[in-house]
Amino acid sequence: MKSGKAVGPDDISVEVWKCLGEAAVEFLTSLFNRVLESERMPEEWRRSVLVPIFKNKRDVQNCSNYRGIKLMSHTMKLWERVVEARLRKVVEVCEQQYGFMSRKSTTDAIFALRILMEKYRDGQRELHCVFVDLEKAYDRVPTEELWYCMRKSGVAEKYVRVVQDMYERSRTVVRCAVGQTEEFKVEVGLHQGSALSPFLFAMVMDQLSEEVRQESPWTMMFADDIVICSESREQVEENLERWRFALERRGMKVSRSKTEYMCVNEREGSGTVRLQGEEVKKVQELSTWGQQSRVMESVGKR
Repeated sequence: MKSGKAVGPDDISVEVWKCLGEAAVEFLTSLFNRVLESERMPEEWRRSVLVPIFKNKRDVQNCSNYRGIKLMSHTMKLWERVVEARLRKVVEVCEQQYGFMSRKSTTDAIFALRILMEKYRDGQRELHCVFVDLEKAYDRVPTEELWYCMRKSGVAEKYVRVVQDMYERSRTVVRCAVGQTEEFKVEVGLHQGSALSPFLFAMVMDQLSEEVRQESPWTMMFADDIVICSESREQVEENLERWRFALERRGMKVSRSKTEYMCVNEREGSGTVRLQGEEVKKVQELSTWGQQSRVMESVGKR
C-alpha cells in the first residue's frame, strides 16, 4: 500500500506497519492466519467512514454527481490484499476486461480500439461503437450476486466465507463539511475504497457478461465502462439490448444519460441507436476512459 492515505476509524495508518519492519510482518502473519482459520475478522474492521467526493462535473447540488469513498482500516486493506492474491491464482477473467488486470491498462484498451477504428477508416467502412456506462456500478452489486459469481468462478468455499465475513455487519457513517451522520448498516454494493473491491467487481462483470460476450465478441471492458462495436447500426443496437438485459436482470443499471454512440466513416442516413425506444446520445468525440481517450478523437473526425 502507498503511504500518505487517509486512515480509517481505527486511526492506524500503513506507515505504522512499515516502520515496525519484520516485527510487523510476524505480527500480521499471525493475525491473518487466525482470521483465515476462524473466518472472522476483528469487529473494528467492520466500521468505516464514507466521504462524498464531487466528480467536478455537472450540478454540484445533485447527489448523483458525487462518488462515495470509504475510509477503512489500513490493516483490513492489507488483509484484503492477501485475499486478492489468493483469488487471482484461481480466477481467470476474460481477455476483454482491461480494468484491474495485471499487465493491462487503460492505454492498452484505448490502443486496441484506436487500431480497430483506423482499420475501418482506411477501408472506408462504417464502424458503429456504443460506450456503455453503468449507473452507480459498485453500489448496485447485490451481495448474493457476488457470492454466486465467486462460486461460479471456481473460488473455494472457504474464501467465499472469508469475503462474506468482510461484508457481514458492516457499518459506516457519512462525513461531510457540516458534520457526521449516525452509524448505519451497509447492506448492498461493494465497498468503495476497498483494496479487494476492484477485482471482485471484475469477477462479477466477467460472470454476468459470459453469455452475452458470445453473441457480442467485439466488446471491451474497463471495469464498469463497456465498449460495444459492430459493422452495422442494427447489430450494435441488438448487442446493446443484450448487454442491458444481461446486466439489469442481475441488479445493475445502464445509465441512459451517459451511454453514447459514435460511428466511424458515417454515411448519410446511417440513423441512430436506440435503447428500449430511447435514442442514445450521438457524439463525434469519445469521452470514455477519461482524458487518455482524447488520443482517439482525431479518428472519429476524419
